[in-house]
Amino acid sequence: MAGNKPIAPLLALSHDKRNAKQKATLLNHFLNNIDKTYQQIAADKRNAEKQVAEANKNKVTSMIMGDMGKVRATYLLERGHYEHPRKDEVIKPGVPAFLPPLPKGAPPNRLGLALWLTRSDHPLPARVAVNRYWSLLFGSGIVKTVSDFGTQGEWPSHPALLDWLAVDFVKHGWNIKHSIKQMVMSATYQQTSRVTAKLIALDPNNILLARGPRFRLQGEFIRDNALAVSGLLVNKVGGPSVKPYQPPGLWNEVSLSGNVRFKQDSGDGLFRRSMYTYWKRSAPAPSRTIFDAPTREKCMVERPRTNTPLQALVTLNDPQFLEVARHLAKRIMKDGGKTPRERVEYAYRLVTARMPKPLVAQILVGAFNEELENYKRNTEAAGKLLSVGTTKRDESLNASEHAAWTIVASMILNLDEVITRL
Repeated sequence: MAGNKPIAPLLALSHDKRNAKQKATLLNHFLNNIDKTYQQIAADKRNAEKQVAEANKNKVTSMIMGDMGKVRATYLLERGHYEHPRKDEVIKPGVPAFLPPLPKGAPPNRLGLALWLTRSDHPLPARVAVNRYWSLLFGSGIVKTVSDFGTQGEWPSHPALLDWLAVDFVKHGWNIKHSIKQMVMSATYQQTSRVTAKLIALDPNNILLARGPRFRLQGEFIRDNALAVSGLLVNKVGGPSVKPYQPPGLWNEVSLSGNVRFKQDSGDGLFRRSMYTYWKRSAPAPSRTIFDAPTREKCMVERPRTNTPLQALVTLNDPQFLEVARHLAKRIMKDGGKTPRERVEYAYRLVTARMPKPLVAQILVGAFNEELENYKRNTEAAGKLLSVGTTKRDESLNASEHAAWTIVASMILNLDEVITRL
């Protein structure tokens, strides 16, 4: 440090003889060249500023609704005919007279209506909201007709529970995370889905919630879970939409101008959460629609739930799932132990959160041994399997063994325990 010409003369001076400018020079030198903590903080700041600049550069304009500066007068129409307004009486915004009035001080517009809807004593919004969350987690709402709380809808199976959840939701500031946490940590949600003949006879539709729900997960959940267990999921929050794997030429037939083409993303864009996937309503992702995802041309409160062979074709053959299986296989080989039995148990527990039964473990070990012999005889097939996807495979792993574990990983990812809420 003494050989550094700009600061050498300053170091030669005693502390009490240095002026403020000289002290600042020495401090800056220390922070920028010696203090590792400061350097890391400065690097993080530069990176954050770069991200802010990128976000500002790619701003997306969003259309919103708003009130006109001068609100147009609305009149009662004579016999409902728009050409015969009765201009002696102007219709003012408000709520029906038989219902409670708008909150005191609330403007007579959309904001006032929102404030009115979310009053703590309003009997419906909180009930409707928590019923939807319940339906998402339990497969069916406390009110089965999730989108209809009117006279044509079903009566709640547990009215007191619905009321309690609604009041708790409002009491905690309409906090969705809090309500979902309440539900998933309940003894009701954590019940086993095993059923006895007696339960089937007494309650075939599980209205009484005497057992855990059992239903196929949504396509987004299945994909995101597969990415997570393989180690490929990108946990970045926010940012522009991404275009993961889709069939080539998907948009060609619906491109009105003839030049809008689907261009697949690369890198992290392929492995972001499903909620960030770019959605073209006239040509939605086939791998999502097969799992009953709506086209988004209209609002759908509750998705239908089907089980078809096409869904298995996606989870077995889609490039995204084959690539996931390959990376899961790599994780099995590196972290799962030495013997095939140890690796099978590791993989099964990683993906399903439980240990395999002895017979299941035996079947999976047998499948691995069979596939290993197959790929040892056919190394070209092993290479083709391991080349699916844009990420490069780990060349340090034996190709035949890696391909065999990829098949086992794919088998585990397709188990009922993985794609079904048990």
